[in-house]
Amino acid sequence: MTKGILPPIPLLPVCRDSDETPEALRGSYIAIGNFDGLHLGHQYLIRQMQARALRAGKPAAVMTFEPHPRQFFNPEKPFFRLTSEAVKEIVLTKLGVDGLFVRGFDGILARQNASDFVSMLRRDIGVSGVVVGHDFHFGRNREGTPERLGILCADQGLDCTVVEPFRDGDIVVSSSAIRKALAEGDIGRANTLLGYRWFIRSTVIHGAKRGRELGFPTANLILDKGCDLSHGCYSVRAVLGDGTVHDGVASFGRRPMFDNGAPLFEVHLFDFSGDLYGQEMNVEIIGWIRAEQSFSSLADLVAAIANDAGTARAQLSVASGSSMIA
Repeated sequence: MTKGILPPIPLLPVCRDSDETPEALRGSYIAIGNFDGLHLGHQYLIRQMQARALRAGKPAAVMTFEPHPRQFFNPEKPFFRLTSEAVKEIVLTKLGVDGLFVRGFDGILARQNASDFVSMLRRDIGVSGVVVGHDFHFGRNREGTPERLGILCADQGLDCTVVEPFRDGDIVVSSSAIRKALAEGDIGRANTLLGYRWFIRSTVIHGAKRGRELGFPTANLILDKGCDLSHGCYSVRAVLGDGTVHDGVASFGRRPMFDNGAPLFEVHLFDFSGDLYGQEMNVEIIGWIRAEQSFSSLADLVAAIANDAGTARAQLSVASGSSMIA
């Protein structure tokens, strides 16, 4: 069902390598990291940065890197990214960050020594302070440690803060733990560690139209090839390009009864009719329903989908947790 219409949210300003730092972001305190997931630990670090920026009367910004260094160093190895750059912009906007600096991670940056990296922060961006996590490393061959960063920042007249790990009970919150939970279909655990419902942003493509023939038309989305989300059915909530919010049920997998092809994320929106081809959608995953499976007949498949839809409606009616898209 339609849950209402959201007003558009202006995204935070983004500065890339060749962009001049806007006056509104000069002198920023910045949190630096890959921030894949922007989970509770990342949010804790960002809040520490925002508090220091507020006390100093300075803007609060984040610096991250594209592509993710793992993708740069191992381009042939699929990597399960939790948050694309577009998703990061949405989440950081909701977190109240003033700006985002995106540095292209390439051979030049990979070979840059630690001292030159800190000089770049002062010279090119004009930062006033730096906040990083306890395991942050930077510079050629990861020569820059948090301790080294503190020394180099002091030499440049910059404030430097190293934040200790954030824990959920006895467990350190990490991107790898969230990837593991999503790969196992443990959506509740993943969303708890994130501090919000995990969501994807993608463009609706044309498919085989099988869902329409079965009475459950779907919006088909291609996820990143490294996505290791467990193949199965989920309850979801989607925000369309026009700001309307819709509940639905989705499946992710290879369609074993049909082509057993490349993984596809197929979303059926409840009580919706319209043309979504070419539109971008944000879809958050609320709950796990069942694993992907093959059925002995199309009639059994249709019955299973109807049951999945009922389960999704029930899960959505009692859904809790924070949303970054609705």
